Amino acid sequence: MTKFLKTAVRAAKAAGALQKKHYGKVKKIQFKGEINLVTEVDKACEKEILRVLRKNHPDHDILTEETGAHLKGSDYKWIVDPLDGTTNYAHGYPCFCVSIALEHRGKILVGVVYHPLLDELFWSVRGRGAYLNKKKIRVSPIKKLKRSLLATGFAYNVHTTKNDNIGHFTNFIKTAQAVRRDGAAAIDMCYIACGRFEGFWELGLKPWDTAAASLILEEAGGRSTLFKGQKLDLYADEIVASNGFIHGQMIAILRKGK
Repeated sequence: MTKFLKTAVRAAKAAGALQKKHYGKVKKIQFKGEINLVTEVDKACEKEILRVLRKNHPDHDILTEETGAHLKGSDYKWIVDPLDGTTNYAHGYPCFCVSIALEHRGKILVGVVYHPLLDELFWSVRGRGAYLNKKKIRVSPIKKLKRSLLATGFAYNVHTTKNDNIGHFTNFIKTAQAVRRDGAAAIDMCYIACGRFEGFWELGLKPWDTAAASLILEEAGGRSTLFKGQKLDLYADEIVASNGFIHGQMIAILRKGK
């Protein structure tokens, strides 16, 4: 497990160094959808992460945002978002990160999320707690939704889908203390883990957005499920995460629907 963690940290920091080097200097932006961006930095970061993973664990499967599945028939699978918060990055908004998780037979064993501008490394190994750099972290003790700071986001199909999260946003903005929308799900969930936020929900995410952060949050004492409280499925299209204390209250709001 220590070897796996070291590989993940090495890959995340290598990609983070590229993000920091090219921050504010994006030259090439492509569109995977109407508002879904990819930059040359996303691709360079993924290439570097793949290099590190293949060098250290050549037989492992890998799932990445930009190039999809790289299958070797292994029980181990690395789940990688080389640059979570691409739209932020392209606009020079300083909220983005690298997210790397290791899954083994459906269970996340290692999670690393790195915010290069702040040099904040969130990490966890299953059963060993959650950390921000060298400090062990825990979720906030706040127990009431109306005293809670929440985070959310809107999927890239928000312009066209009827399931656009706007109704949920309206319901939460009227019941929570406040809601933030920063555009990097992995960071949002890690901020719950260290007590900066109390809750998060979103639709339309992919496993690379939440795999690493879900373990970090769990090991920090938090909870992640589907909207009705069912067991979390990283491959489903919805997630609600919290410090655990307000989880039932958040689910009650989500059940109101649009």
